[in-house]
Amino acid sequence: MPQTTHEQPAAELPDPRPSKAGRGIVPVLAFAGITVAVMQTLLVPVIKDLPALLNTAPSNATWVMTATLLAGAVSTPIMGRLGDLNGKRRMLLASLAVMVVGSLICAFTDDLVIMIVGRALQGFAMGAIPLGIGIMRDELPREKLGSAMALMSSSIGVGGGLALPAAALVAQHADWHTLFFGSAGLGVLAMGLTVLAVPETSLRAPGRFDVTGALGLSLGLVLLLLPITKGSDWGWTSGTTLGLIAAALVVLVLWGLFELRSDAPLVDLRTTARREVLLTNLASIMVGVAFYAVSLVLPQLLQLPSSTGYGLGQSMVVAGLCVAPLGLTMMFVAPVYARISARYGPKMTLMLGMLVIAIGYGAGLGLMSAAWQTIVIAVVLGAGIGLAYSSLPALIIGAVDASETGAANGLNTLMRSIGTSVSSAVIGMVLANTSVRMGSVSVPSMEGFRTSFMIATGAVLVGLVLAAFLPSARKTSAPVLLASSAADDAAREAGAPLPAVARPYPGSDGFRGRVLEADGTPVPGANVTLIDRHGRQAGLTTTDAQGRYALAAPGTGSFVLAGSAAGYMPRARPASYPADGERSETDLVLTLSAPERRTALRS
Repeated sequence: MPQTTHEQPAAELPDPRPSKAGRGIVPVLAFAGITVAVMQTLLVPVIKDLPALLNTAPSNATWVMTATLLAGAVSTPIMGRLGDLNGKRRMLLASLAVMVVGSLICAFTDDLVIMIVGRALQGFAMGAIPLGIGIMRDELPREKLGSAMALMSSSIGVGGGLALPAAALVAQHADWHTLFFGSAGLGVLAMGLTVLAVPETSLRAPGRFDVTGALGLSLGLVLLLLPITKGSDWGWTSGTTLGLIAAALVVLVLWGLFELRSDAPLVDLRTTARREVLLTNLASIMVGVAFYAVSLVLPQLLQLPSSTGYGLGQSMVVAGLCVAPLGLTMMFVAPVYARISARYGPKMTLMLGMLVIAIGYGAGLGLMSAAWQTIVIAVVLGAGIGLAYSSLPALIIGAVDASETGAANGLNTLMRSIGTSVSSAVIGMVLANTSVRMGSVSVPSMEGFRTSFMIATGAVLVGLVLAAFLPSARKTSAPVLLASSAADDAAREAGAPLPAVARPYPGSDGFRGRVLEADGTPVPGANVTLIDRHGRQAGLTTTDAQGRYALAAPGTGSFVLAGSAAGYMPRARPASYPADGERSETDLVLTLSAPERRTALRS
């Protein structure tokens, strides 16, 4: 009686990536993210002194901060897409290198225009966050990915919280240019560690870089963010502000129409319009608003003189130390996030984080009369923001193809930046309009501080409502694999073609191809894993004596085929089914991880 192939219910399949991978990747990429955050908060301690330091008017000095914001917003989605196309580590190093150059330019100048140029170059480092998340997605085993992405996503807050007291200490006791030498040194160190510990991912997105789309998005973002950040100076109803907003809307609409027609868009707007992606990005804006509000309010409240009746009269350094727990708490909740998300999913973690933020701001309305109370506010808000920030990349990655993680997370990081820009503009306007006169100067009032907290609470509650409409994590059935039979083993040993792969869904065919060395030598016994766009394994097989494999496709769409074998570097490449209406023929080329093993592997 002929032996037939039986289906066996499969348990969770092993992750094809090595379980020991990433021991150095996670801390190095987190350090790169912290370095970027340090660059952002570098000038906060001296922001009120910038007009005197640069010998310019206060309205001109604000461009030193605005330039970094604009450059970061423009570069984030662009660097993410370039990373998908050309290699994420390569573009991460490029981002850090541009930041180092910008830091050195700022370190050697007191000229306003040159300082603005240097700060704009520093802003390009913002692309490191989505690139780092993309590298983790490509390289880390599944059991480590959640906490690693949480730490990377939270690194902006961690770096900002830690940098504030450090920058205040330097600014108080040394020349302010030392701040830029410090950021340049951190950038060089991050680059060196990246070269040593972070591998270049083999996963590449198909297509080309959309130059026209990049220019259109850059112009639209500049036209939009300029009036948002400068509206309080120019007047919200002035012709300049309203004209730029109208121009931004026209440019972004035209850009969107172009992207929809492009065969290789910078941003896949159809994917972005999916409910899970759209709602996550909108919620990200609200989290960005909430994150920046506390950074604007608490340092000013702590440093106002006690003679105002509500100021806490602390030094610049003490104010930084009181706010530092915000970042430290964000770092400590990263592993907590991984446990909560593993059990309840990133949607529930995002909602929990937003609820904690709302509680923190609500309690903060009555906790502004002592320095220790600001520490309590910082800790509670840090916990909530850490949970919320950690959830965002997981939600995005679960909704896009693996080859689009850089661009998709770049867009999500951009949404957070837009949130911080809106927060800065709105809260800056509130504090200015509610300020009180103290002698010859105007200072923020307690009414302004409390109104700012109420605005942040409202924003995060809107985000909570948006998150509630995110689709819940669906329980998917494990992929069904074919049990090996004696006939299959005999066929492999004889080099005969593999039997036809069972089709788990009617009308579905699958992927076929070979696993080869660079010189065309077949690699027998290699593992070939099919990964769907949610990062889940959809199939697993091994190659025969001729290096051939066959895998059923569980449906249509984009997938990733990953090949691995003992002694070889793993290889992954995107694949889609159906491919031009025909059966997919996808070869995977593996590179020996140790040349001296060649003889042993072929013997």
